[in-house]
Amino acid sequence: MAGQRRSFLPSAGARVLRSRRLMRAPIWLYKARAGALFGSRMLMLEHTGRKSGTPRYVVLEVVGHPSPDTYVVASGFGRKAQWFRNVQADPRVRVYVGGHPPQRGTARVLPQDEADRALSAYVSRHRRAWEQMRPVLEETLGVPITETDTPLPLVELRLD
Repeated sequence: MAGQRRSFLPSAGARVLRSRRLMRAPIWLYKARAGALFGSRMLMLEHTGRKSGTPRYVVLEVVGHPSPDTYVVASGFGRKAQWFRNVQADPRVRVYVGGHPPQRGTARVLPQDEADRALSAYVSRHRRAWEQMRPVLEETLGVPITETDTPLPLVELRLD
């Protein structure tokens, strides 16, 4: 039973991540200036659609906050995530943190060595959350994830 449960949870978690309606629900809270409900572990990123040119929104977990004007977030769907592809095409973004007004910023995809260090620091701070989320991310990405060579793309958001 424990083995069945263990293999079921990552699949169920991956299905939840693929639920567009569920994943977009926090956006409305941020737009209503209720982002403080998520604390400092989440933020909303406004980016520009690379084809449409229209504003797009995604709520992401903060993997790191190395300085007051810098946040690091992960792309749980890897390099194929639309928001990730959009910030590669146009790194100008707006970042909503807590109930604060949005701030302009610039997105930068972290090189592998920086991504590995940032993920390792996250894991050391949030071991329990990582142990629960890692199998879900591995199911979603289709590859194993380690702290020292992650296929999980990380993006630095530097506020202007």
